[in-house]
Order: sequence, then structure tokens, then C-alpha cells
Amino acid sequence: MSIVEQAIEYRDGGTVLEGLLVHDDARTPPQPAVMIAHAWGGRDEFVANKARRLASHGYAAFCIDMYGKGVRGRNAAENGALMTPFMENRAMLAQRMQTALATVRAQPGIDVGRIAAMGFCFGGLCVLDLARSGADVRGVISFHGLLKPNGLAPHTVKAKILALHGYDDPMAPPEEVLAFAREFTAARADWQLHAYGNTVHAFTNPEASDASGGLLYDAKADRRSWGSLMQFLEEVLS
Repeated sequence: MSIVEQAIEYRDGGTVLEGLLVHDDARTPPQPAVMIAHAWGGRDEFVANKARRLASHGYAAFCIDMYGKGVRGRNAAENGALMTPFMENRAMLAQRMQTALATVRAQPGIDVGRIAAMGFCFGGLCVLDLARSGADVRGVISFHGLLKPNGLAPHTVKAKILALHGYDDPMAPPEEVLAFAREFTAARADWQLHAYGNTVHAFTNPEASDASGGLLYDAKADRRSWGSLMQFLEEVLS
């Protein structure tokens, strides 16, 4: 095994972005790829570690940059300020995701017919919006993602969808889970939802410790959701 990491600079309009490509150089190309969308704070070590873990299983992992090269939030107020423009302009969000997808497809050694996308929190919304846009990807996986529909004209959903969700997540309460189910059923999408009881937002992040705010790491849900991810990737990228 020879894990290689490469910073990839790319552009969306006038915004310079920098993703991170991680893969096992010892494996024979072309390799299936998994895009990883970050949470509201920007591309960080959390998603980089997920990419390294995926690379050890034979996937080329690409950590998306939604905000701009070197742009990171340092606290909740800054994170919210970075995320809000995308929440208010979901067409811009979808465009940035499409740009990331095109960047992945352009990398040497990538099997362009076997690409999936996963994301955490805000990143979960990003990958769901990629599916909503009709993007030609095999599957998308949302970890404790925001579930709100984008309000844009519907497209044919080509991707299979897996939502991994804390049932007590205050940022996507049960009524939004039901709306998610109705939305993708109406779209005739191949979707599934795994809801973890007594589990709130950010359950995969060991640094999440704000129980009163509904953000709390849960080792059991983290382990179970990763197992579901691996099973799903085996299905959609084999």
C-alpha cells in the first residue's frame, strides 16, 4: 500500500478552490472515486482522514472545497457566514458541486463511470443537491446531513441515495425526514434511510460535545454508519 495525497487547485467561475485527492498508488488504475463534501467549517482534517480511510479500501477519494482555497471558519459565527450564501442560493451550491465532479473526472487514473459522493452535515446537503441536479454519479451518501429540498426545478435523479441520520437531530427533525422520503419517492429515486435512535447531529465527529445544542458524538452510530457506507459503496461502485 502506498497512500498518495495531492492538492488539486481548480476554479468555479472566479473562485479559486483547492481539493485534496487521496489514493493508493499501488492499486491498478482506473480506480473508483468517492467525493467527500465537508461540514460548515470548510475542508479540514476530518474529511482528509475519511479520504485516507477510503483510500486504504481501494477508492480514490477527493475532498471537495466549497468555499475557496484556504478559506476555513474558526467558530460557529464564521462557519455560518460561510455556509449561508449556499443555503440561500442552492443553484450556486449545485454548480459548485458540478464543478467538483468535473474536476474529479479530469484526474488521471479515475474510473469516470464509477463515482460516488458523500458528505457530512452541510456536506450531506451538498451531495443530496448533487443528486437532485441529475448528476451522473452512482450514489450519494449523507451523514447527519441537512435534508431541506432545494426548491429548484426537479431533474431525473440518477444516483442511488443513502441517508445516515440521527433520529433526534434538531437540524433535520422527523417532519423533514418524512419530507425527504416523500421527495425522493416522488422522484422515483432508489433511496434508503438509516435512522439511529437516541442520536443527534454530528454523531460521526469525536469533537462534537454540545449535548444541549444537539451536537454529540456517538461511537455506536459512527461505527454503524461507516459499515453502511462501505456496504453501499460496494454495491454502487463494484
